[in-house]
Amino acid sequence: MQTASVKLPSAKATEEAKVALRELSFLPRRKTASRTVQVRPDGEGSPVSVTIPREAFELFLEVLGQMANGNAVTIVPVHAELTTQQAADMLNVSRPFLIGLLDEGRIPFRLVGTHRRIKVADLVSYKQNDEAERQAVLDELTAEAEKHGLGY
Repeated sequence: MQTASVKLPSAKATEEAKVALRELSFLPRRKTASRTVQVRPDGEGSPVSVTIPREAFELFLEVLGQMANGNAVTIVPVHAELTTQQAADMLNVSRPFLIGLLDEGRIPFRLVGTHRRIKVADLVSYKQNDEAERQAVLDELTAEAEKHGLGY
């Protein structure tokens, strides 16, 4: 998988995303299987109706939200494989730290020659499990602090 250079949205794109998100947020939050939207392919003329799966529409809203906040967005298929540097960047850790996780067997990988490749799905799974473990420890610490009346 090649990574494209990260491109932050322009001020104009950020404002347009804010307006679009504001307009779309007024739609009722039904749990329907799909959404039908109207688009004008050339910006003018008659609109064309397009049916979009609910999951794709929710992802679109998330992308708009990130753009409205001035953040760059990258979409990566879960079956894609990352280099160790790309995976480290995704976890926001150093490459040597990631290599340690791989060597400990905490994240599955495969070798391509002498190079390690990590599936995005495995990386996301590790990240979710790690976050769940952190939350459990935090909950335990909070309960302990409350038990001792530390006022947290």
